[in-house]
Parts: sequence; structure tokens; C-alpha cells
Amino acid sequence: MILKALYDYYNRSGNLPPAGWAKKEIEFLIVIDKNGNFVTIEQRRIDKKHVQSFIVPKEARSGSAPKPYLFNDTIEYTLCYSKKYPIAKSRAKNKAFAKRCLDVSHRHPGNISFKAVADFYQNGEMEKVYNEDIWQDMKKSNGNVSFLLQGALNIVAEDKALQSELSINHANKNSNIGVCLVTGGKNPLIRLSAKIHLPGANPTGASLVSFQTNSGYDSWGKDQCGNAPISQNAEAAYTSALNKLLARDSRNKFVLNNNRTFLFWASNDSEASRKAEVGLFALLENNNDDPDKNIAKVKEIFKSIYSGMVKTTMDDKFYFLGLAPNAARIAVVYWNECLLEDFAKKLLKHFDDMEIVDTRKDKKSYYGLYNILSVITLNRDISKVQPNLPEAILKSIVQGTPYPYSLYVSCLKRIRAERKEHIEEDVRIGRAAILKAYLIRKYNDNLTIMVNRENNIVGYLCGRLFAVLEKEQLAANGSTNISERYLNSASATPSAVFPTLLNLSIHHEEKLQKPAQVFYSKLKGEIIDKLTEGEFPSHLSLEDQGRFMVGYYQQRQEFYTKKENNNNE
Repeated sequence: MILKALYDYYNRSGNLPPAGWAKKEIEFLIVIDKNGNFVTIEQRRIDKKHVQSFIVPKEARSGSAPKPYLFNDTIEYTLCYSKKYPIAKSRAKNKAFAKRCLDVSHRHPGNISFKAVADFYQNGEMEKVYNEDIWQDMKKSNGNVSFLLQGALNIVAEDKALQSELSINHANKNSNIGVCLVTGGKNPLIRLSAKIHLPGANPTGASLVSFQTNSGYDSWGKDQCGNAPISQNAEAAYTSALNKLLARDSRNKFVLNNNRTFLFWASNDSEASRKAEVGLFALLENNNDDPDKNIAKVKEIFKSIYSGMVKTTMDDKFYFLGLAPNAARIAVVYWNECLLEDFAKKLLKHFDDMEIVDTRKDKKSYYGLYNILSVITLNRDISKVQPNLPEAILKSIVQGTPYPYSLYVSCLKRIRAERKEHIEEDVRIGRAAILKAYLIRKYNDNLTIMVNRENNIVGYLCGRLFAVLEKEQLAANGSTNISERYLNSASATPSAVFPTLLNLSIHHEEKLQKPAQVFYSKLKGEIIDKLTEGEFPSHLSLEDQGRFMVGYYQQRQEFYTKKENNNNE
């Protein structure tokens, strides 16, 4: 299913390299004249993160002595230098690269570019590169290298005459015909699958489909990719699609702290599909300046899809693929496929479950993945989260399943650790939203956006009462220290704390004017009357401690809301 979905994505994209070719980042170009004489070196780095890409022949290689690519390769193959391997090994690879350039030149006697590269090596021009100032940067970078004929617009590796070389390679090694597991048609099959450039994997690329010789995974006398027959065209399509989705500037991917790379795409190029891809990227992207930038637009996108304002069909699907590097191979750690409309429904459920009263002026969003992670870590350092937690949260969002228990516990821990009044309000709202969402999905709690006066769960009631006592002290004294001193103990062992707080509240009431006395006395009475026999429990479970914090937060926000309303009247 994964390969078929990628194959379809290639066919509907329209802007991917043709079969047998692939985009490849090449940082350095050795400029030579038509006689193979060295002229200069051009660096094709765009900025600190991006290097210019070129359309070059796509070839697969593996084994202890992998073959060189056509007129482009690493610095070890092209210039006989390696920081990792001994010089003898680098010389062997460089010799193989030069020989292949010469062989190709002989098969294309009229091609000036091919002959120039072959002469570059035969005439000893390679040594001149080492005297260039840029050579030190090349050694540090270890970027890919190719050749450019002086005055030409395209590099040598882009020459369309190389298509025949790809045909020769296929004829020699992929002559068997079989049924392709992707397309179902009878076509020439591949022997080796091309490499995929995945963050954290081998810099030269890694294989999504591969078989180790004589490893016990061979069947019916098949070897290598004969165990999973894929046609040449299908292989070219799915690898091109994967490399596009994994490109540095791709807006169809995001990478988590534990080297997990997640890709997402829609089955069709419809308006709804495009909007869904844009919306999900905005929800998941790691924007350091504003982790939840454009979230409001994201909500509207998925509302429009689910409501039918943006039309979808039963053929519109949404795919989610999680990949992890494993040496020279790629491991599939997650795969999810569903109808686009159902996917929109699950995203909206995330927004609904997380939504909670917000009295802040800026109304900054708090739904995004990175904001969720930031509010449960010290100083918003998301690198400190548990390795598998981001992945677990993500799966909960896209599948509509309960949020991970570790997220819930981490949230409670941060509240206890950072209980002082100077905490930013957006941190408070983010944590309250997490607790609310977890309890709704796990226990189907009757937790609403605002204070729910019909909620008689003891933990929730205790949290509301604590907020009332805190506000009463503030009204009486102009300041409060209840939260700093008693929040942790009140949320864990109410019976040991609330009698003391209620006795203190008597003195606070005496300082208030009559209308305020009546207001606070009535509100306290309403909450206490809902407790079983008016008694506080000796301890609260972790679940009730979360309810405590939600009730506490909502009751506080209600006071702010009433104050704003009174000021507006």
C-alpha cells in the first residue's frame, strides 16, 4: 500500500524528474575546458541549509565496493579524498570513477563533455584542484561534486545522452520480466532499489526496499529485490516521490527529536487535498518564533473540508508515513491511511478537545504539536522531552485516540514545579488544555470550554473552590500567596489543606464590602454543598488531580471574564 500510494503521488505531481532521473544536491562543480584542462571550481551553495539541485541519472548501488555514479559523486570518488576511509580505498574508488567516465566517453565518441571529463583524469588535471583556496572548504563539507564544461549551461551529469547508459545498466542486470507488486503489470524488474536521502541515515542514501543476500529472507531461489518484484518504472516513481517529500524545502514533512521523519500527502490534487496538506504542515511545523502560527487558518481549513464547503469524494484519501534511519536501510515506523473527510474530522476533534476558555488579549493559539511539547518542559526546551513522546502525541492527533499518559503526567509535574504567580498565562492555558483533552478522551469527562457547574466530580470541585479562595484573598488584601503555598498539597490531599484555607477565608470576608461578602460566601457554599456530605477527600488520584487543575484554571478565567464584562458595561 505504501509503494502504491507513493507511485500514485508521483503520477499526479507532474513536476518530478522523468523515469531514470532524480534531483540531487551538488555543492561543487569542477569547471573544465573542452580539452579537460582545469579552469576553476564553482560552489553552488544557496545558503547555510540549501544546496542547488540538479537532475542526474538515478542509480542504485550497494555492497562492499559500490560502483561510481555517472559524472557525479562524493568527493571520495571524484577527488580521491576521505576523512573516514584509508587512502588506498579512496584511490580505488577514484580510479573506478575515472574509468567509468572513460568507458562512457568511448561509447559516445562525439560527445565533447564526456571526453573532456575523461581527459581531466587522464591528463592529471585533478591534482590542480588541491591547490585551490576552496579545497579546504570542500574537504570540510564532503558535498557532492560534478563537472561543468566552460561556457555550458548544464552540468555534464545532466546530459540526456546518459539515458542510454541507464538502459545498458538495466539490460545487463534487470533483464527478468515479472509481475510488479505495485502496478500489477508484467514489466522488467529491478535488482536493486535506488537510495533515499533520509535525515539521520547514511549520507549516501538508504534503501526502503532491500534484501540481504543469504540472510534467511530469500525465497524460491530469488535474490535481492526479486523477493519483492518491483518494475523499473514503479521503482523510479516511488523513489522520486519519496525524495521530493523528503527534500529540505518540503512542506509535506517534519522531523521529530528522535530522528523520526513523518511524511504526509493526499491521494488527489484537489482543492481539499492541497488545503489539507497546507493545514497539517502549519499545525506540525516547528516555528521557533511562533510555534502555532496560522493555527486559526488551519482550523478553518479542516472545518471547510469536514462540513462539505470544500468538496471531497470517496476517492480522496490522506496518507501518513513515519520513517526512521537504520544504517543503510529505512525502517517504516508508522503508516496511516484514511479518507480525507475522516482525517479532517480527527483533526477537528483535536481542536475541540483542546479548546478551553481564553481571556488573553492576544489569543495566541496553543494547539500545535511543538507548543504542546514546549509547555511540559523546563524553559520550553523541547529537546528535553521523552524520546518517543512527540511521536505518541502525533499519533493521537491523526488517529483521534487518547493522548499518551506520559504527556498527562509531565503536564502535572510542570504545574507543580512552576506554581508561582509569575508564570506566563499562555503556559497556563496550554497545560490546562492538555489536561482537559486527556481526561475527555481517556475517561469521557464532562469537561467543557468554560466552567461547568453541572460537573460534580470531587477533583474538579476542589479546584474550583481553591480558585475562589485565592480570588477572595486577592480581593481582601490586594495580593495572594495561596497558590504558591498550598496548590500542590490542596490538589493531592484536600482534607489536610482546605479546612485551614476556609478558616482563613473567614478573615478575608470580614475585610470585604457587603456585596462581595455575599458573592464569595454564596459561591463557596454552592461548591461545598456538592461535595459528598460536605467533606473533603483525604487524597485525590492522579486523574482527579488533573481535574483539580482544570477546575482551578476555568474558575480563575471566569473571574477575569466577569471583570471584563463589568468593565465593558
